Amino acid sequence: MALDYKLIGSRIHNARINKGLTQEVLAEKLDVSIAFLSRVERGTTEINLKRLSQICALLDVSEGEILNGSSSASKGYLNSDFSSLLKNCPPEKLKLIYDISKVIINN
Repeated sequence: MALDYKLIGSRIHNARINKGLTQEVLAEKLDVSIAFLSRVERGTTEINLKRLSQICALLDVSEGEILNGSSSASKGYLNSDFSSLLKNCPPEKLKLIYDISKVIINN
């Protein structure tokens, strides 16, 4: 699965705005140019994991939140993923998944 850099950039942009930082301030903290950060937020340039990790640390968001749009701390984390996965699952497998899940959750 290819990464959607426009979507990733949009999430970085939103996280930056939510943190109350300008592009200039974040770029300075990252020691990158404003132009580079602007390209990242527009999704016109790729970003490596090291840089993504730095951005996430400064914006107080997880890499998963930026890459997947959800945080493991959020209440509905993976709900739609599980729903999609189970949608076409045969009943006997659903029962097995349910039983295994109960064991994991209750221990």
